Amino acid sequence: MPKTPSGRRTLRQTAGAVGVVALMALGAAPAVAADDDSAPGLVLGKIGPFEGVRPGSTFEVPATFTNAGSAALDKVYLSYEVTRGLSHTEVPSNCLRYEIPSYDESPTHSEVVCEFDQTIKPGTVYAPERTWTLKAEKHALWDQLQVSVATEPAGPGDSGAEPVRGTDPALKLVEKPDATPAASGGHGDFDVADLAVKADNTADFQVSGAQVKGAVGDVVDLKVKFTNAGPGWVLRPIGQSATEVLIDLPQGTTVTKGNGYCDKEAAGRYSCGTTQSWVDEDGGETYTFKVRIDKKVAGAEGSVKLAGASRPFDKVTANDKAAISLDVTGAGAGSGGSATPSPGASSATGGSGSTTGGSTGSTGATGSTGSTGSTGSTGSTTGGSATTTGGSDASTTSTGDLASTGAGSALPLAGAAVAVVGLGAGTVLLARRRASRS
Repeated sequence: MPKTPSGRRTLRQTAGAVGVVALMALGAAPAVAADDDSAPGLVLGKIGPFEGVRPGSTFEVPATFTNAGSAALDKVYLSYEVTRGLSHTEVPSNCLRYEIPSYDESPTHSEVVCEFDQTIKPGTVYAPERTWTLKAEKHALWDQLQVSVATEPAGPGDSGAEPVRGTDPALKLVEKPDATPAASGGHGDFDVADLAVKADNTADFQVSGAQVKGAVGDVVDLKVKFTNAGPGWVLRPIGQSATEVLIDLPQGTTVTKGNGYCDKEAAGRYSCGTTQSWVDEDGGETYTFKVRIDKKVAGAEGSVKLAGASRPFDKVTANDKAAISLDVTGAGAGSGGSATPSPGASSATGGSGSTTGGSTGSTGATGSTGSTGSTGSTGSTTGGSATTTGGSDASTTSTGDLASTGAGSALPLAGAAVAVVGLGAGTVLLARRRASRS
């Protein structure tokens, strides 16, 4: 899951709780509507699936719907919402397009809402006179499409996106007399279909190595990078990291300040997530640590490697792992005592142990693993503990490497409330938009 700094947990959990309440309220709505014989009953027909779509090509979205209620409607709205790997090939003049930037836990997406000011008879199947067409962009991979029909217009919620009216010929609805009417389903005055669109594309996830260089006692920056070299972007379910990066520090070093999107798994080993559930092509993350050089250990080498969820789209594995070297300089670079490997780490990695021969031992100082906070102070060679203050997360006293704050253990719950692309909570989305207009 994305690693979440503690300062953002409360906001996301509150948003998630609101989404749960909205789902509960919507769950009761159809029962109330069922008591009214004249209530609308809009139900979408089956749409999709969409698999093996070629990047750069177009494909059709044959959406149909039925007025399953007992009374005619004088107006309906159809909307088509897509994530950034897809685009609309036309926007009729009776439709509004919203280009919605990334916000909260939602990536960039595009929505077209079409108004049909015509009589919709009960028990009749309708479809647009021209089948809706989408284009798969060159970076399409795992995208999402949401189709909805409603008696009120959808919209971009609180994203601030401004509507642009289409310029293509107006679109009308036509009856489909040979189609079987849908008898049930939907949510009364609206229905939503959340669909996956899988493109025949790849994305190359890769990591780059680094070097810890300095004299014994120096505290230096360590920067490790994860990059998506594309061509596809990758969208995971909301609340899940795009990938996981495992970082093992070289023996003879101690982390004094961690990274807010990384959790300590063992001495010298950190598991890092991504800031969002997606990563764009040519995007990625940089993880920065403050590392103290305790001593020189002959042949010490750490590593950075990809882990986590499967990557069937990644056909290049040679760049999934890289080395982190240790270069101790200066007069104090004499060889120290042996070090004990980290639990779960390879023999070339691990936390530093006690030393002899004039080099400093590991300290008990810790620093915040949040995105801000002061670094730990140098402790004694007997492994005494120290506590730091000033970070956004409370530090935990430990011996050796910086203790984990547990920042990554809280699953972001905002997906239920802002699941524009979680796509599976479309009912919450429509209710939220309507609330924003009232």
